[in-house]
Amino acid sequence: MSNLELRPAERVCAVGDAPDDIELLTSREVPLGGPRAMTVRRTIPQRRRSLIGAWCFCDHYGPDDVSSSAGMQVPPHPHIGLQTVSWLFAGEILHRDSVGSEQLVRPGELNLMTAGHGISHSEESTPSTPDRPRPPTLHGVQLWTVLPSSDAGTAPRFDHHADLPVADVDGVRVQVFLGSLRVAGDLLASPARTYSPLVGAQLDLPAGSRLELDVDPGFEHGLLVDAGEATLEGTVVPPSELAYAAPGRDRLVVTAGAEPVRAILLGGAPFTEDVVMWWNFVGRSHEDVVAARADWSAQLTDLADGSTGYVEGAEGRRFGRVDGYEGGPLRAPALPDVRLKPRTQPGR
Repeated sequence: MSNLELRPAERVCAVGDAPDDIELLTSREVPLGGPRAMTVRRTIPQRRRSLIGAWCFCDHYGPDDVSSSAGMQVPPHPHIGLQTVSWLFAGEILHRDSVGSEQLVRPGELNLMTAGHGISHSEESTPSTPDRPRPPTLHGVQLWTVLPSSDAGTAPRFDHHADLPVADVDGVRVQVFLGSLRVAGDLLASPARTYSPLVGAQLDLPAGSRLELDVDPGFEHGLLVDAGEATLEGTVVPPSELAYAAPGRDRLVVTAGAEPVRAILLGGAPFTEDVVMWWNFVGRSHEDVVAARADWSAQLTDLADGSTGYVEGAEGRRFGRVDGYEGGPLRAPALPDVRLKPRTQPGR
């Protein structure tokens, strides 16, 4: 998914302080694409904490009724230096990209796009037809992970995984979509390719149940609650908020109250490189962002009808072109008037 804010703020993503207790991060609502577009609840990045391991972006949306609306409509747009992780609780989304992929994602399946040096893609709700009505509800999360500098310039790729590891323990269900996680003594390992030590999993707990997870003590973790009365290590986590646990724990306990709980667990080794994030670009410097924006803008042109299109030969340029989407690509917003400057990491 694109960050469709018209005036995106520059973000310096850096390792934060390690609190002794669980830290709650409150989401903020962000409209994507104008007043009639969908609204997402964003928990990271934010001033208090911009990274959890390599996870640098977390948008949580729905449940939205898309039975009589256009649903999700995200025109072609570019990315560098990250992986996009599309994960649904309900509904379906059609992904198209500049490496030629066209893939539906449904609940319990993973769409993973590695931007590397540069890729562009679109995402949209599927059209509703008499033979195949669109699922009426859209509900899920859109996540990004930072690529380490050693892989930031890698070739772009897209992967879809429909067969992901699941554990059912006393009615509790855990599905790992990225990385690995030990549940009741068994290691659940996703087949998806990652570039740094991390984990991403969906947790479903019946009312009154308890889940104990063996976790890597070198990881920091976040628990995003989608629904229900959840607690993490004794701290109540309201829906749409994200609870942060610093490294040093080898066990995490999640419990459900009077209602069933659905949550997303994110974790990873603290990401210690300097990162600048602006719009849909993750780089290491102001120059990385400026160059990516210039390269994307050079691929676009104004058409006679006032819309935006591609220049001739765009398919051979840095971000390629996306075919099949009904509409033109997004233009990049104007850069801020200030130079984007990464913060030096602690201890450096």
